[in-house]
Amino acid sequence: MSDSEADEELLSLLRQSLGIGGGPPSKPPATEVLKGAEYVYDYSIDVAIDMHGTKAAAAQIWNLMQEKEYSFKTWSDRSLHPKKKDEATVNFIYLMDLLNFCFWSDSPDPQQRFAIEYQGQQWTGYWSLVAVIHKALEEGIPITTPSFWTNDTECTDDVLKHVFRSTTTEPIPLLEERIACIREAGRILLEEFDGSVIELIHQASGSAAALVNLLVTHFPCFNDIATFEKRTIHFYKRAQIFVADLWACFEGRSYGSFHDIDTITMFADYRIPQILHSFGCLRYSPSLESCVRNLKGLESEGSWEVQLRGCSIWCVELIRKEILRQHPKAKLNAILIDFFLYDTMKEREVEGVQTIPHHRTRSIWY
Repeated sequence: MSDSEADEELLSLLRQSLGIGGGPPSKPPATEVLKGAEYVYDYSIDVAIDMHGTKAAAAQIWNLMQEKEYSFKTWSDRSLHPKKKDEATVNFIYLMDLLNFCFWSDSPDPQQRFAIEYQGQQWTGYWSLVAVIHKALEEGIPITTPSFWTNDTECTDDVLKHVFRSTTTEPIPLLEERIACIREAGRILLEEFDGSVIELIHQASGSAAALVNLLVTHFPCFNDIATFEKRTIHFYKRAQIFVADLWACFEGRSYGSFHDIDTITMFADYRIPQILHSFGCLRYSPSLESCVRNLKGLESEGSWEVQLRGCSIWCVELIRKEILRQHPKAKLNAILIDFFLYDTMKEREVEGVQTIPHHRTRSIWY
């Protein structure tokens, strides 16, 4: 074998260790997200978890979830989430989570922030993306079809700019990066998965962790990692939320059936740290808190940002464990806690409840 040739035996062992190869893995696939989060928590100096606050929050969160009868079925209750349980919906969710990042605005005028007009109202944030996809499909643009993404004649940059056009004067953030993600995903799906998201899911063999590993191994735009205290930390926000959205949409059946769904952690973004702080779970150092409150940008993959994301994942894990300690028969995982916390944060925002602002980081990771 020459130096330039791949060692197929070593590649096979690597694939098996990640749970993505042919044949049974030597151990169940894992994402390493939770281990990395605990490591970040252990070595953080600017973000701390208040254990008393976390225990109190766990009780409050569980009571609120019970009052609202919160479950994975709540996902489909959202007006813009797709309702059909078919391959078209799988493609919709894949595109949705491929581009599910960075919607916040620098504009002080809420009326000028990026928004999408759809079904008689303006949608902002994450929901603006969902509205974009629906609107494009209704206009006859096959925006959720992977083969369309690689069609240079039909899927031009001008067409994509039209798809993401804003109702306001502010364009969608990171438009060029979104277009690049679409192009990359289309090319890799075509070259390695027969142009099919269904084939991608099939290769995971019903494992949530294996599907996450497939995404981050094959698609650079899903490989959400950072270095902290000389260690690689895996966050995998969008890869994990793709699995979670499939699970919730299909209610744990069909394309959403995963035997290890509880290995998925919360999705480290900028909203969950915000509400964990408001619940009294997270504490920031004075310098970090000043930066966040004054709306100053945090460097992507910088120490402060990594601490916020890592400690948030570990904090939600502690909340999950505390709820299950108090309620051993509860059907609960980190996904549902994350979904609930995100919805609650958005509700409080609409109600005008004052909280610490979310941190500002421009990134394709979240």
